[in-house]
Amino acid sequence: MGATFKYNNRKTEFVEDQEIEVIKLLEENGRMSVEEMAEILALPKERVEETIKKLEDEGVILKYKAIIDWEKVHEDFVYALINVKVSLTREKGYDDIAKRIAKFPEVHAVRLVSGEYDFQVVVKGKSLKDIAFFVAEKISTIPEVRDTFTHFVLRTYKEEGVNLFEDEEDRRLAFVP
Repeated sequence: MGATFKYNNRKTEFVEDQEIEVIKLLEENGRMSVEEMAEILALPKERVEETIKKLEDEGVILKYKAIIDWEKVHEDFVYALINVKVSLTREKGYDDIAKRIAKFPEVHAVRLVSGEYDFQVVVKGKSLKDIAFFVAEKISTIPEVRDTFTHFVLRTYKEEGVNLFEDEEDRRLAFVP
């Protein structure tokens, strides 16, 4: 077992090289079988199963997820990136504000970022109007929120390392001088 250290009041284990290799394989293909991983890593199947269980129990592996090209499904919804600027108080720090924002079901991600704004919030709604109401009625009403700036996602070309576009044939005419 690896050494333990504390960061941000959370106990964390150093992850062994073998565990990192299992994580990389699962990140690349969450549906890869234990048998396939064992073969690739030249490990017994039981060792891979134990490693996955340990990583799940320790909260290293949080969820298995499929990446969907929603444009091909024709599902109507909108994503927005909301930059949020906050004022900190003695009672409310970044973690407290982030936890409050993260509780809303519309929120898909909350990230503390550097720059002019403090947080980047990824939100999913049924329409531009839904997201506008979400920002006005839920985010902006949090006392520590000073400013928001909303960007609507028009099209996604790459998600989680996966290209969401097919290589199209170049239809431009060749230029010959």
